[in-house]
Amino acid sequence: MAGPEQTSDYLLDRRNLRRKVTFWRVAAFVFLIVAAGALLWRLTGAGPSRLQPHIARISIDGIITGDRETLTLIDDVANSHAAGVILSIESPGGTTTGAERLYDHIRKLSEKKPVVALVGGMAASGGYIAAMGADHIVAQGNSLVGSIGVLFQFPNVSKLLDTVGVKMEEVKSSPLKAAPNGYEPTSPEARAALAALVKDSFDWFKDLVRERRDINGEALDQVADGRVFTGRQALSLRLIDGLGSEQDAIAWLEQEKHIGKHLPVRDWKKRRRLDGLGLLGMAAEGAALMGLEGPALTLRKLEASREEWFLDGLLSIWHADLVN
Repeated sequence: MAGPEQTSDYLLDRRNLRRKVTFWRVAAFVFLIVAAGALLWRLTGAGPSRLQPHIARISIDGIITGDRETLTLIDDVANSHAAGVILSIESPGGTTTGAERLYDHIRKLSEKKPVVALVGGMAASGGYIAAMGADHIVAQGNSLVGSIGVLFQFPNVSKLLDTVGVKMEEVKSSPLKAAPNGYEPTSPEARAALAALVKDSFDWFKDLVRERRDINGEALDQVADGRVFTGRQALSLRLIDGLGSEQDAIAWLEQEKHIGKHLPVRDWKKRRRLDGLGLLGMAAEGAALMGLEGPALTLRKLEASREEWFLDGLLSIWHADLVN
């Protein structure tokens, strides 16, 4: 039978154990709250630095689809305390309608804030449409700029089906319904209808270049043949306004738009809901939260590359079949 001293020691040990368990439970709960808050902070891009005057940096990367998150981000910057905006572009283009939506929102942004587009390695096709939404375009000498054009691509496997003895049967309301379908040779009528679509969008693209870059006649025909140009070539062709880096873009904002000198440049990120992230996106955010930037970057690239698999309709993109 335990004596009084043993009973007292037992009760003391139990009390100490409960205190330790309670401490670690509280610590774990606090850690989860802090981690959730940090992840929410990262996803929404909130921060006190945005409440102070600054130059906002918006990145337009990869395939342009005119996604809601990017458009919302641009609208948020328009209503923020940012004094000016650097539109950092690194894109081969994307869907024509997506580029149009992006351009419209950038133009609305420029009505409230001065915007300078800064081309990285490439601002081609739809990426160049986005750049034209800015008030001023700066590129590196070896940046690729232009690719003014529109295309419609579709696979045709009719010969393969003939080889294996498969024929797709269909009943449709008119010959041009769902044409082309890729299961049969494209008819002249279907090809003519597609050509009319491409021409209409191409005329819109050229009108945009004519209006925004003041290029007309033979000069417009020269730049609108689908080629890309280096930054140096683009400058002489008036597709851009200057050569340089981000410091040159900032200098333009200061000198031409009278933005206060030495304002900090703040990155604005897309607002992304947790349920809007795929498994790769969730894994990337978790890796970044733990400081694993290398794996996070790899996962983000894999997540972004999925967009290329589902592009449909008219495209304003440079070498769609070669984009990595």
